[in-house]
Amino acid sequence: MLDVLPVTGVQFDDYIGKTGSASATVPLPNRAVAARARAAIEPGRTALWIERGPEIWWGGVLWTANLTSNERGFLGLQVQAGGWASYLDHRAILHTQQAVQVDQYDIVRGLLDYAASLPGGDIGIEYDAEQLSGVKRDRTYRRYDVPRIREVIDQLAAVEGGFEWRIASFRDPGSGRRVKRLQLGSPVIRTGASDVVLDHPGPVMSYAWPIDATVRANAWQARGASDNKNQTKESLPLMSELLDDDEQLGIGWPRLDGTSDYSTVTEQDTLDAHARADLAAALHPQTIPEVTVALDRTPLSPSLLGATIRVRIRDLWWAEGLDRRYRVVGLAISPPLRGRPETAKLSLEAA
Repeated sequence: MLDVLPVTGVQFDDYIGKTGSASATVPLPNRAVAARARAAIEPGRTALWIERGPEIWWGGVLWTANLTSNERGFLGLQVQAGGWASYLDHRAILHTQQAVQVDQYDIVRGLLDYAASLPGGDIGIEYDAEQLSGVKRDRTYRRYDVPRIREVIDQLAAVEGGFEWRIASFRDPGSGRRVKRLQLGSPVIRTGASDVVLDHPGPVMSYAWPIDATVRANAWQARGASDNKNQTKESLPLMSELLDDDEQLGIGWPRLDGTSDYSTVTEQDTLDAHARADLAAALHPQTIPEVTVALDRTPLSPSLLGATIRVRIRDLWWAEGLDRRYRVVGLAISPPLRGRPETAKLSLEAA
Protein backbone atom coordinates (compact mmCIF):
# COMPACT_ATOMS: atom_id res chain seq x y z
CA MET A 1 0.00 0.00 0.00
CA LEU A 2 1.47 3.34 -1.07
CA ASP A 3 -1.22 5.73 0.19
CA VAL A 4 -4.94 6.31 0.72
CA LEU A 5 -5.88 9.49 -1.14
CA PRO A 6 -9.18 11.39 -1.13
CA VAL A 7 -10.87 11.50 -4.54
CA THR A 8 -13.82 13.28 -6.11
CA GLY A 9 -15.92 12.60 -9.22
CA VAL A 10 -15.25 8.87 -9.14
CA GLN A 11 -16.62 6.97 -12.14
CA PHE A 12 -15.85 3.38 -13.02
CA ASP A 13 -17.21 0.48 -14.99
CA ASP A 14 -16.58 -3.23 -15.16
CA TYR A 15 -17.71 -5.77 -17.73
CA ILE A 16 -17.71 -9.39 -18.74
CA GLY A 17 -16.23 -9.48 -22.22
CA LYS A 18 -14.31 -6.20 -22.25
CA THR A 19 -11.95 -4.23 -20.06
CA GLY A 20 -13.38 -1.82 -17.52
CA SER A 21 -12.04 1.63 -16.72
CA ALA A 22 -12.03 4.15 -13.89
CA SER A 23 -11.50 7.89 -13.54
CA ALA A 24 -11.32 10.25 -10.58
CA THR A 25 -9.78 13.52 -9.46
CA VAL A 26 -7.39 13.80 -6.54
CA PRO A 27 -7.84 17.30 -5.07
CA LEU A 28 -4.56 18.95 -4.05
CA PRO A 29 -5.52 21.52 -1.40
CA ASN A 30 -2.05 21.93 0.10
CA ARG A 31 1.62 21.09 -0.36
CA ALA A 32 1.49 18.00 1.86
CA VAL A 33 -1.26 16.29 -0.14
CA ALA A 34 0.46 17.26 -3.40
CA ALA A 35 3.70 15.65 -2.19
CA ARG A 36 1.84 12.47 -1.24
CA ALA A 37 0.15 12.30 -4.65
CA ARG A 38 3.45 12.85 -6.47
CA ALA A 39 5.05 10.04 -4.50
CA ALA A 40 2.21 7.54 -4.93
CA ILE A 41 0.91 8.14 -8.46
CA GLU A 42 3.16 6.95 -11.24
CA PRO A 43 1.22 6.01 -14.41
CA GLY A 44 2.07 2.57 -15.73
CA ARG A 45 3.45 1.48 -12.39
CA THR A 46 0.76 2.27 -9.79
CA ALA A 47 -2.25 0.07 -9.09
CA LEU A 48 -5.53 1.78 -8.27
CA TRP A 49 -8.05 0.20 -5.89
CA ILE A 50 -11.46 1.77 -5.27
CA GLU A 51 -13.03 0.93 -1.93
CA ARG A 52 -16.55 1.55 -0.65
CA GLY A 53 -16.73 0.95 3.04
CA PRO A 54 -15.01 -2.36 3.79
CA GLU A 55 -15.49 -3.68 0.24
CA ILE A 56 -13.27 -3.37 -2.82
CA TRP A 57 -15.40 -2.31 -5.77
CA TRP A 58 -12.78 -1.98 -8.51
CA GLY A 59 -9.10 -2.52 -9.23
CA GLY A 60 -6.76 -1.88 -12.12
CA VAL A 61 -3.64 -0.20 -13.47
CA LEU A 62 -3.37 3.59 -13.41
CA TRP A 63 -2.33 4.58 -16.93
CA THR A 64 -2.65 8.38 -17.21
CA ALA A 65 -2.66 11.44 -14.98
CA ASN A 66 -3.43 15.04 -15.86
CA LEU A 67 -2.58 17.93 -13.54
CA THR A 68 -5.11 20.78 -13.78
CA SER A 69 -5.34 24.26 -12.29
CA ASN A 70 -8.50 26.37 -12.44
CA GLU A 71 -8.85 30.15 -12.59
CA ARG A 72 -8.69 30.35 -8.79
CA GLY A 73 -5.46 28.36 -8.63
CA PHE A 74 -6.99 25.21 -7.16
CA LEU A 75 -5.05 22.12 -8.24
CA GLY A 76 -6.38 18.68 -9.04
CA LEU A 77 -4.87 15.53 -10.48
CA GLN A 78 -7.19 13.72 -12.88
CA VAL A 79 -6.33 10.02 -13.10
CA GLN A 80 -7.55 7.28 -15.43
CA ALA A 81 -7.04 3.55 -15.04
CA GLY A 82 -7.88 0.34 -16.89
CA GLY A 83 -8.95 -2.97 -15.36
CA TRP A 84 -6.31 -5.62 -14.77
CA ALA A 85 -6.94 -7.11 -18.23
CA SER A 86 -5.62 -3.85 -19.72
CA TYR A 87 -2.17 -4.86 -18.46
CA LEU A 88 -2.31 -7.86 -20.82
CA ASP A 89 -2.74 -5.39 -23.72
CA HIS A 90 0.79 -4.26 -22.87
CA ARG A 91 2.24 -7.77 -22.83
CA ALA A 92 3.26 -9.58 -26.01
CA ILE A 93 4.14 -13.22 -26.67
CA LEU A 94 7.86 -13.01 -27.38
CA HIS A 95 8.59 -16.75 -27.14
CA THR A 96 6.57 -19.29 -29.14
CA GLN A 97 3.89 -20.95 -27.00
CA GLN A 98 2.35 -24.26 -28.07
CA ALA A 99 -0.49 -26.34 -26.65
CA VAL A 100 -1.59 -29.75 -28.00
CA GLN A 101 -4.93 -31.10 -26.72
CA VAL A 102 -4.86 -28.85 -23.67
CA ASP A 103 -7.98 -27.69 -21.82
CA GLN A 104 -8.75 -24.14 -22.93
CA TYR A 105 -8.69 -22.92 -19.31
CA ASP A 106 -5.16 -24.31 -18.95
CA ILE A 107 -4.13 -22.44 -22.11
CA VAL A 108 -5.28 -19.19 -20.49
CA ARG A 109 -3.51 -19.99 -17.24
CA GLY A 110 -0.40 -20.94 -19.19
CA LEU A 111 -0.39 -17.55 -20.92
CA LEU A 112 -0.69 -15.81 -17.55
CA ASP A 113 2.16 -17.95 -16.20
CA TYR A 114 4.25 -17.02 -19.24
CA ALA A 115 3.55 -13.30 -18.69
CA ALA A 116 4.49 -13.62 -15.02
CA SER A 117 7.68 -15.58 -15.74
CA LEU A 118 9.48 -12.72 -17.48
CA PRO A 119 11.37 -10.10 -15.43
CA GLY A 120 8.93 -7.57 -13.98
CA GLY A 121 5.96 -9.45 -15.46
CA ASP A 122 4.25 -10.79 -12.33
CA ILE A 123 1.54 -8.40 -11.09
CA GLY A 124 -0.02 -10.99 -8.80
CA ILE A 125 -2.96 -12.34 -10.82
CA GLU A 126 -4.25 -15.47 -9.07
CA TYR A 127 -6.35 -18.34 -10.41
CA ASP A 128 -7.95 -21.68 -9.56
CA ALA A 129 -5.64 -24.26 -11.11
CA GLU A 130 -8.19 -27.08 -10.76
CA GLN A 131 -11.08 -25.54 -12.73
CA LEU A 132 -11.51 -27.11 -16.18
CA SER A 133 -13.86 -26.44 -19.09
CA GLY A 134 -13.79 -29.95 -20.56
CA VAL A 135 -12.88 -28.56 -24.01
CA LYS A 136 -9.38 -29.29 -25.31
CA ARG A 137 -7.65 -27.18 -27.96
CA ASP A 138 -4.52 -27.16 -30.11
CA ARG A 139 -2.93 -23.73 -30.27
CA THR A 140 0.41 -22.31 -31.40
CA TYR A 141 1.26 -18.67 -30.75
CA ARG A 142 4.37 -17.77 -32.71
CA ARG A 143 6.85 -15.23 -31.47
CA TYR A 144 7.15 -13.89 -35.02
CA ASP A 145 3.57 -12.59 -34.81
CA VAL A 146 4.24 -10.88 -31.41
CA PRO A 147 0.53 -11.14 -30.51
CA ARG A 148 -0.80 -9.35 -27.45
CA ILE A 149 -1.81 -11.70 -24.66
CA ARG A 150 -5.28 -10.25 -24.09
CA GLU A 151 -5.98 -10.46 -27.83
CA VAL A 152 -5.18 -14.17 -28.08
CA ILE A 153 -7.20 -14.95 -24.93
CA ASP A 154 -10.17 -13.10 -26.42
CA GLN A 155 -9.81 -15.06 -29.67
CA LEU A 156 -9.61 -18.34 -27.78
CA ALA A 157 -12.70 -17.43 -25.78
CA ALA A 158 -14.68 -16.48 -28.89
CA VAL A 159 -14.28 -19.75 -30.77
CA GLU A 160 -17.08 -22.33 -30.96
CA GLY A 161 -17.48 -23.93 -27.52
CA GLY A 162 -15.57 -21.06 -25.90
CA PHE A 163 -15.86 -19.30 -22.57
CA GLU A 164 -15.96 -15.96 -20.76
CA TRP A 165 -13.19 -14.50 -18.64
CA ARG A 166 -12.42 -11.48 -16.48
CA ILE A 167 -10.04 -10.53 -13.68
CA ALA A 168 -12.06 -9.68 -10.58
CA SER A 169 -10.99 -7.52 -7.64
CA PHE A 170 -12.07 -8.25 -4.09
CA ARG A 171 -10.89 -8.37 -0.48
CA ASP A 172 -10.08 -11.79 0.95
CA PRO A 173 -12.56 -12.25 3.81
CA GLY A 174 -10.05 -14.17 5.93
CA SER A 175 -6.85 -12.13 5.62
CA GLY A 176 -8.26 -8.81 4.42
CA ARG A 177 -5.70 -8.62 1.61
CA ARG A 178 -6.57 -7.23 -1.81
CA VAL A 179 -6.95 -9.93 -4.48
CA LYS A 180 -6.92 -9.85 -8.28
CA ARG A 181 -8.25 -13.19 -9.51
CA LEU A 182 -8.92 -14.75 -12.90
CA GLN A 183 -12.59 -15.70 -13.28
CA LEU A 184 -13.57 -18.23 -15.97
CA GLY A 185 -16.96 -19.57 -17.05
CA SER A 186 -18.06 -21.86 -19.86
CA PRO A 187 -20.07 -20.99 -21.82
CA VAL A 188 -20.70 -17.94 -19.60
CA ILE A 189 -19.81 -16.64 -16.14
CA ARG A 190 -22.67 -16.98 -13.68
CA THR A 191 -22.76 -15.80 -10.06
CA GLY A 192 -25.35 -15.39 -7.34
CA ALA A 193 -28.10 -17.70 -6.15
CA SER A 194 -31.23 -15.51 -6.09
CA ASP A 195 -32.68 -12.90 -8.43
CA VAL A 196 -32.66 -9.16 -7.77
CA VAL A 197 -35.97 -7.66 -8.90
CA LEU A 198 -35.87 -4.23 -10.57
CA ASP A 199 -39.09 -2.42 -11.51
CA HIS A 200 -39.88 0.51 -13.77
CA PRO A 201 -41.55 2.65 -12.55
CA GLY A 202 -39.61 2.05 -9.37
CA PRO A 203 -35.88 1.68 -8.65
CA VAL A 204 -35.15 1.76 -12.40
CA MET A 205 -34.86 5.48 -13.18
CA SER A 206 -34.42 5.06 -16.94
CA TYR A 207 -33.55 2.49 -19.56
CA ALA A 208 -32.25 2.14 -23.12
CA TRP A 209 -33.32 -0.78 -25.31
CA PRO A 210 -31.38 -0.95 -28.63
CA ILE A 211 -32.86 -2.69 -31.68
CA ASP A 212 -30.01 -3.06 -34.17
CA ALA A 213 -29.65 -5.06 -37.40
CA THR A 214 -26.36 -3.49 -38.54
CA VAL A 215 -24.39 -6.32 -36.93
CA ARG A 216 -26.70 -9.07 -38.20
CA ALA A 217 -25.54 -11.62 -40.80
CA ASN A 218 -26.82 -14.91 -42.20
CA ALA A 219 -23.75 -15.80 -44.27
CA TRP A 220 -20.15 -15.83 -43.04
CA GLN A 221 -16.56 -16.41 -44.05
CA ALA A 222 -13.45 -15.98 -41.93
CA ARG A 223 -9.92 -15.20 -43.12
CA GLY A 224 -6.82 -16.61 -41.46
CA ALA A 225 -3.06 -16.23 -41.75
CA SER A 226 -1.33 -15.79 -45.10
CA ASP A 227 0.65 -18.64 -46.61
CA ASN A 228 4.20 -17.35 -47.11
CA LYS A 229 5.93 -20.73 -47.56
CA ASN A 230 6.39 -20.46 -51.31
CA GLN A 231 8.00 -17.12 -52.10
CA THR A 232 7.57 -17.64 -55.86
CA LYS A 233 3.76 -17.62 -55.66
CA GLU A 234 1.26 -15.02 -54.59
CA SER A 235 0.71 -15.08 -50.83
CA LEU A 236 -2.95 -15.91 -50.14
CA PRO A 237 -4.72 -16.12 -46.78
CA LEU A 238 -6.32 -19.23 -45.38
CA MET A 239 -10.11 -19.06 -45.84
CA SER A 240 -12.84 -20.80 -43.86
CA GLU A 241 -15.70 -22.63 -45.48
CA LEU A 242 -18.44 -20.29 -46.75
CA LEU A 243 -21.38 -20.62 -44.36
CA ASP A 244 -25.01 -19.86 -45.26
CA ASP A 245 -27.96 -20.08 -42.91
CA ASP A 246 -30.56 -21.82 -45.05
CA GLU A 247 -33.31 -21.32 -42.47
CA GLN A 248 -33.22 -17.51 -42.49
CA LEU A 249 -32.65 -17.29 -46.23
CA GLY A 250 -35.49 -19.74 -46.80
CA ILE A 251 -38.09 -17.64 -44.94
CA GLY A 252 -37.31 -14.51 -46.92
CA TRP A 253 -34.47 -12.72 -45.15
CA PRO A 254 -32.18 -10.89 -47.59
CA ARG A 255 -28.62 -12.17 -47.70
CA LEU A 256 -26.44 -10.34 -45.16
CA ASP A 257 -22.73 -11.21 -45.50
CA GLY A 258 -20.34 -11.14 -42.57
CA THR A 259 -16.58 -11.60 -42.45
CA SER A 260 -13.89 -11.78 -39.79
CA ASP A 261 -10.08 -11.82 -39.69
CA TYR A 262 -7.83 -14.08 -37.62
CA SER A 263 -4.36 -13.20 -38.82
CA THR A 264 -2.60 -15.63 -36.47
CA VAL A 265 -4.76 -18.71 -37.21
CA THR A 266 -2.99 -21.22 -39.46
CA GLU A 267 -5.16 -24.36 -39.01
CA GLN A 268 -8.23 -24.93 -41.20
CA ASP A 269 -10.27 -26.62 -38.43
CA THR A 270 -9.61 -23.75 -36.02
CA LEU A 271 -10.57 -21.13 -38.59
CA ASP A 272 -13.77 -23.03 -39.46
CA ALA A 273 -14.68 -23.17 -35.76
CA HIS A 274 -14.20 -19.40 -35.50
CA ALA A 275 -16.43 -18.89 -38.55
CA ARG A 276 -19.21 -21.07 -37.12
CA ALA A 277 -19.10 -19.22 -33.79
CA ASP A 278 -19.15 -15.84 -35.56
CA LEU A 279 -22.15 -16.82 -37.69
CA ALA A 280 -24.05 -18.16 -34.67
CA ALA A 281 -23.53 -14.85 -32.89
CA ALA A 282 -24.50 -12.78 -35.94
CA LEU A 283 -27.69 -14.71 -36.74
CA HIS A 284 -29.37 -13.47 -33.58
CA PRO A 285 -27.13 -10.71 -32.20
CA GLN A 286 -27.52 -10.15 -28.50
CA THR A 287 -29.52 -7.09 -27.55
CA ILE A 288 -27.72 -5.40 -24.66
CA PRO A 289 -30.31 -3.24 -22.89
CA GLU A 290 -29.19 -0.86 -20.16
CA VAL A 291 -31.10 0.08 -17.03
CA THR A 292 -30.07 2.90 -14.72
CA VAL A 293 -30.74 2.40 -11.02
CA ALA A 294 -30.51 4.88 -8.14
CA LEU A 295 -28.12 3.41 -5.59
CA ASP A 296 -29.81 5.19 -2.69
CA ARG A 297 -32.98 3.19 -3.44
CA THR A 298 -31.52 -0.17 -4.43
CA PRO A 299 -28.08 -1.03 -3.01
CA LEU A 300 -26.01 -2.81 -5.66
CA SER A 301 -22.31 -3.67 -5.98
CA PRO A 302 -19.90 -4.93 -8.68
CA SER A 303 -20.34 -8.45 -7.28
CA LEU A 304 -23.56 -8.43 -9.33
CA LEU A 305 -21.56 -9.13 -12.51
CA GLY A 306 -22.63 -12.51 -13.82
CA ALA A 307 -25.73 -12.59 -11.60
CA THR A 308 -29.31 -12.92 -12.85
CA ILE A 309 -31.77 -10.11 -12.26
CA ARG A 310 -35.47 -9.87 -13.01
CA VAL A 311 -36.58 -6.75 -14.88
CA ARG A 312 -40.22 -5.68 -14.82
CA ILE A 313 -41.31 -2.73 -16.98
CA ARG A 314 -44.75 -1.35 -17.73
CA ASP A 315 -45.07 1.76 -19.92
CA LEU A 316 -46.38 2.80 -23.35
CA TRP A 317 -44.01 0.49 -25.25
CA TRP A 318 -44.39 -2.43 -22.86
CA ALA A 319 -48.12 -1.89 -22.40
CA GLU A 320 -48.69 -5.60 -21.73
CA GLY A 321 -45.82 -5.54 -19.24
CA LEU A 322 -42.26 -6.87 -19.56
CA ASP A 323 -41.16 -9.48 -17.01
CA ARG A 324 -37.89 -11.19 -17.99
CA ARG A 325 -34.67 -12.43 -16.47
CA TYR A 326 -31.33 -11.06 -17.61
CA ARG A 327 -27.69 -11.66 -16.74
CA VAL A 328 -25.66 -8.62 -15.70
CA VAL A 329 -22.67 -8.34 -18.04
CA GLY A 330 -21.63 -4.76 -17.27
CA LEU A 331 -21.90 -2.20 -14.50
CA ALA A 332 -20.99 1.50 -14.55
CA ILE A 333 -21.08 3.67 -11.44
CA SER A 334 -21.57 7.44 -11.79
CA PRO A 335 -21.20 9.96 -8.95
CA PRO A 336 -24.15 12.02 -7.71
CA LEU A 337 -24.86 15.22 -9.63
CA ARG A 338 -26.93 18.23 -8.66
CA GLY A 339 -30.48 16.97 -8.32
CA ARG A 340 -29.55 13.37 -9.17
CA PRO A 341 -28.35 10.58 -6.86
CA GLU A 342 -25.44 8.24 -7.40
CA THR A 343 -26.42 5.74 -10.09
CA ALA A 344 -25.48 2.35 -11.44
CA LYS A 345 -26.01 1.57 -15.13
CA LEU A 346 -26.42 -2.15 -15.71
CA SER A 347 -25.74 -3.77 -19.09
CA LEU A 348 -27.94 -6.83 -19.51
CA GLU A 349 -27.97 -10.00 -21.59
CA ALA A 350 -30.81 -12.50 -21.95
CA ALA A 351 -30.40 -15.13 -19.25
